[in-house]
Amino acid sequence: MTTRIFSRQRLVLALVLAGVIGATGAGVYRSSHAAATASVTAAATVPAAPGVSMLLPDFTQISARNGPAVVNISVSGMAKVPDGAGDDTSAQLPDIPGLDPNDPFYQFFRRFQGPNAGPSAPRERPVRAQGSGFIINADGLILTNAHVVRDAKEVVVKLTDRREFEAKVLGSDPSTDVAVLKIDARDLPTVKFGSARDLQVGEWVLAIGSPFGFENSVSAGVVSAKGRSLPDDGFVPFLQTDVAVNPGNSGGPLFNARGEVVGINSQIYSRTGGYQGLSFAIPIEVATRVKDQIVATGKASHARLGVAVQEVNQTLAESFKLDKPEGALVTSVAPGGPAERAGLKPGDVIRKMDGKPVVASGDLPAMIGQALPGQQVKFEVWRSGRVEQLEAKLADAADKEAKVASADPAGDKGKLGLALRPMQPRERRDAGVEGGLLIEDVVGAAARAGIEAGDVLLAVDGTPVSSLEQVRAVVAKSGKSVALLIHRDGERIFVPVRIG
Repeated sequence: MTTRIFSRQRLVLALVLAGVIGATGAGVYRSSHAAATASVTAAATVPAAPGVSMLLPDFTQISARNGPAVVNISVSGMAKVPDGAGDDTSAQLPDIPGLDPNDPFYQFFRRFQGPNAGPSAPRERPVRAQGSGFIINADGLILTNAHVVRDAKEVVVKLTDRREFEAKVLGSDPSTDVAVLKIDARDLPTVKFGSARDLQVGEWVLAIGSPFGFENSVSAGVVSAKGRSLPDDGFVPFLQTDVAVNPGNSGGPLFNARGEVVGINSQIYSRTGGYQGLSFAIPIEVATRVKDQIVATGKASHARLGVAVQEVNQTLAESFKLDKPEGALVTSVAPGGPAERAGLKPGDVIRKMDGKPVVASGDLPAMIGQALPGQQVKFEVWRSGRVEQLEAKLADAADKEAKVASADPAGDKGKLGLALRPMQPRERRDAGVEGGLLIEDVVGAAARAGIEAGDVLLAVDGTPVSSLEQVRAVVAKSGKSVALLIHRDGERIFVPVRIG
């Protein structure tokens, strides 16, 4: 089981992939399915309360007609593990009192409780894993997740008729978690593509895959939300569903009520590593765009704007005189990048890209990531209380990816509470800034907002400051809150502070 940690909520973001043999002692799971054919579906009327008519998709037809196009993927490869760790490593190490075995740091601390009281040098060892995929071309083209085939030396695809084929990985794109495989076979059953854009929240969807090795398993639910941004996955506007998805479902298809593929099941939020009601799928439009690039060139390309952005909360919205807390607040602009050439500045709030609203800060990286290098895009930007239109030519994300910053919450009402002084030339060189004021002491509202002594104040409400008089002048014109641009440890971030 591959896991990620969502630091703020302390939730495990589990890639839906089977466990690694040896490290956990889990076995190799393979699935087999019953044969059938592919396409359309019907609807069946089910009993309901008196006077209420209710239509549900015919799940039996969707499963029977599309099941043969869903395949099981077995992967073998090499992974680095601590030297001396055997297949029963977890059994050799003692438990730690007071620490939940499900805690992400449990295995980390157990390493220091072993007989040698310390970790050893890593070495490579054979590992196995499994996932799902689906056939999109009768000549053997298959879509799955990139994490399913990551570091794979051998990939075996098993069909529902029990035939097995060694697959070639045509390409893999970690940024969107999409991979394309090819097997040497003909006249295979295929799925039909639908549209994730046309999905409605509350609409029925269905997943087919091999959770925990239970072959040809079907689970159904509804679309919970669309356009979700997840940590470290800024290029994908995920579909959120409540379909039961577990290890082994990774890379499998998500169908709509018409039996069309609308997504690739990819991730879950979980405290245990298993399904807990939150599953996420890659929209089929994203997967198709990546697939076309991989088939044509062997790799996928993504665009880059060259900005770091953060969320706009209510306090920041008030500071920038926005009518509502929406948009992506620019905290820094990469020198010489597309954003700087387009005229974007720290303090700008990007509200639209090519006419599409940017509601949350995570919307912008997803939009940029789905564009192509060299593409011309138009932005609607909120700057100094008015709307401006800018145009940028995007660069290649392979050069350098944009970062998304996160802001500390605003504090309670009170005075600004900053002790400031001009910086000496050497201090500016050491900090890597050209201007600003050094914050020597923090109290009141600024302290509650998370500002610290030693930070450098660069701007107030988007206005660069290099003297106390400038700060006082801008604050005097502000309303109930101000947005302070702070430089700390090489990073820049806007921090909203309530002052009245």
